[in-house]
Amino acid sequence: MKKITKALLILTVVAIVATFAFALAACSESKDENKLYVGLECAYSPFNYTQRDDGNGAVQIYNTNYKAMRNSYANGYDVMIAQKIAQSLGKELVVVKMEWDSLIPALNAGTVDMIIAGMSPTDERKEQIDFSEPYYQSNLVLVVRSDGDYADAKSLDDFRGAKVAAQKGTFHDDALQAQGPSHGIIPQTPLADFPALINALNTKAIDAYVAEEPGAIENCASNPNFTYVRLQNNDTGFTATDADTAIAVGVKKGSDLTARINEILATVTQQQRGELMNRAIELSSGDNVVTSE
Repeated sequence: MKKITKALLILTVVAIVATFAFALAACSESKDENKLYVGLECAYSPFNYTQRDDGNGAVQIYNTNYKAMRNSYANGYDVMIAQKIAQSLGKELVVVKMEWDSLIPALNAGTVDMIIAGMSPTDERKEQIDFSEPYYQSNLVLVVRSDGDYADAKSLDDFRGAKVAAQKGTFHDDALQAQGPSHGIIPQTPLADFPALINALNTKAIDAYVAEEPGAIENCASNPNFTYVRLQNNDTGFTATDADTAIAVGVKKGSDLTARINEILATVTQQQRGELMNRAIELSSGDNVVTSE
C-alpha cells in the first residue's frame, strides 16, 4: 500500500512540474536569430511613441516575454531608424516595450539586441554599454504653459522661482538638478516619463519641464495650451557636451554590431534625418496616437 501511494505521489509531482513548465513556456518565447530585438519606451514623442494601429509604417509592440501587445504599435524617429538598421541587417524588427530604467539592464541581460530610444551616450552609460555614432543631435529646451508666467522667457535666468521637472534617469534631469539652482530654478523630483511630465504641467503642478526640441515641438502641437522656450545649449540654456545631447544606438560592450550599425547610419544623410524627424513630428500628433497610459 505504501509503495502504491509513493508511486502515485511521484506521478502527481511529475504532472505538476510538467504543467508548470508548459505554462511557463506559454508565457514566454525564446529569441529568434532572424529577428532584431530593440528596446524602447514607446512613450517619448516624436522619437518613439505608441499608436493603436499599424498605420504610417508603425510596427507591432511586444512585451519582454516577446508576446504581442494588443492594439499597440510603435512609430517615431527611433522606430524609423530601427527599421533601416533591421532591413540592412536582413532581419525582422521586433520592438520590445519597457521602462526607461530597464533598458540598459535588459540589453546586458540579452533581452534586447540594442537600444534605439533617444538615448544619449553619456560617460556614465559608456561604462555599462557601447554606443554607435550619433543618429541625431539635439538641443535642450523648456516646455511651459502658454498662459503661464514663463511663456515669454528667453533664457534660464528668466526662470527664477520656477518649479521645473525632468524625466528620471536622463541627462535632462542631471543638467536640471546640477545647473538649475544657480539660475534660481527650483528642481522638482524627476518623473517617470513624458506623459507624466505633460500631466504635471497641465495640472500646474510644475511650471516647466525639460525636453529635447523635437519633443517640445510635438508636445506643443498635441497640447494647444503649451509653448516652449527655445534655449540654446551653452548659451541661453543648459551647459552640455555633444555627447550629452547626441542620440545614439546602444549595444553590448564589445559587440560586433557597433561597426555594422555605424556603416548603416553613414548612409542616412543629414537631410534624410531631418526629413524623418519632420515626418515623425507630423505623425505623432495623429488621432491614432496614444497620448497617455
